[in-house]
Amino acid sequence: MSNRGYTTQMDAAKKRIATPEMQKVAAYEGIEIEALMALMAKGRIVIPANINHTALTPMGVGEGLKTKINVNLGISKDSNDYAVEISKAKKAIELGVEGIMDLSNYGKTREFRTDLIGFSSAMIGTVPVYDALGFYDKELKDIEAHEFLEVVEQHGKDGVDFVTIHAGINQYTAKTFINNPRLMNIVSRGGSLMFAWMRLNNRENPFFEYFDALLDICAKYDMTLSLGDAMRPGGLADATDASQIQELLILGELTQRAWAKNVQVMIEGPGHMAIDEIEANVILEKKLCHGAPFYVLGPLVTDVAPGYDHITAAIGGAIAASKGADFLCYVTPAEHLRLPTLEDMVEGIMASKIAAHAGDIGKKVKNAKAWDNAMSHARQQLDWDKMFELALDPEKARLYRKGTNPEDEKTCTMCGKMCAVRTLNKVLNGEDLNILRA
Repeated sequence: MSNRGYTTQMDAAKKRIATPEMQKVAAYEGIEIEALMALMAKGRIVIPANINHTALTPMGVGEGLKTKINVNLGISKDSNDYAVEISKAKKAIELGVEGIMDLSNYGKTREFRTDLIGFSSAMIGTVPVYDALGFYDKELKDIEAHEFLEVVEQHGKDGVDFVTIHAGINQYTAKTFINNPRLMNIVSRGGSLMFAWMRLNNRENPFFEYFDALLDICAKYDMTLSLGDAMRPGGLADATDASQIQELLILGELTQRAWAKNVQVMIEGPGHMAIDEIEANVILEKKLCHGAPFYVLGPLVTDVAPGYDHITAAIGGAIAASKGADFLCYVTPAEHLRLPTLEDMVEGIMASKIAAHAGDIGKKVKNAKAWDNAMSHARQQLDWDKMFELALDPEKARLYRKGTNPEDEKTCTMCGKMCAVRTLNKVLNGEDLNILRA
């Protein structure tokens, strides 16, 4: 136990201690602190907030809260421009993302991670297994089981708020996968690495075998455990199959073990799936994982749109969020093609923010629709300045508006003086329409 009287945000919630992080989340979400604590004590809401991340603006993820979005970035062997990735992170924070996952796997990964945590007000997530090969300068097969946990410990010390851990791909899951062939096999990078390590060493997954030790590390730093979807489908053909569901069953069991040690948990989910399977997948996660927050990649609702996968993901993300998903991992136009540029990232963020907000309206998050009503009122008034102020991307809206000049400055060049809003405003006010005359 720390000198603050609790170990983790979940421990504090069980003890009815309203932490500073809870107070900020309750104020931001417009909910009662007691209601927030009750849901946190049950594991249905998490506040990823490592004790060493001092720049953090805490955010809640889970039941009844606004849907949050996450951006992926980081340095790799093929694209290791440190400064570019830092600039992308700063732009993402400027655009209001709530989470950033540092997926760095090559070069100065710790330097990049600590720099990012030092300035980021957004919560930071990592996948420690990505870092293991470079951390030890060893081939995958030669990494010892305890060394995987030591990398997690280092990320905790550095201030990482949530870690993706592929603990559900144990020997039983692997057998299920072998016995139920897939079109795309395993597309999760972390999942493929753990599967390969198990096969090469004929050993159990260290994160599953030593799960209690992993929990002790997470509790020590109040690091939220994001239980990774090693068996997520990488194509529509593999969605909701035996391997995916088997892993989900194990993640549900691991969730309860984590909660017993007051470790906060999120569950990661698919991936690629047909649009009519999304609701069922959200229901399955919430049932099998006891209401733990659901963190989804997309889902991407078709496999045939490279270059436009921010759109395929936004479609799936909006539906998933409306049915109860809590956290959306963004997808950019560069998905499946390359590391995203800054411009790709911005497109992905905007698509994901649209999906999250649309989902919030669908699942009746408190005051979600008020923003839209305010925009509708500004449009009814033909108040362009107010419309720009309320726009998700004011800069782009202003740029489009300036592209052409309407005859009547209150209208746009699509309808001109035949603008329906202008017509109704004038008629209802008893004014002459004056459509054809100057």
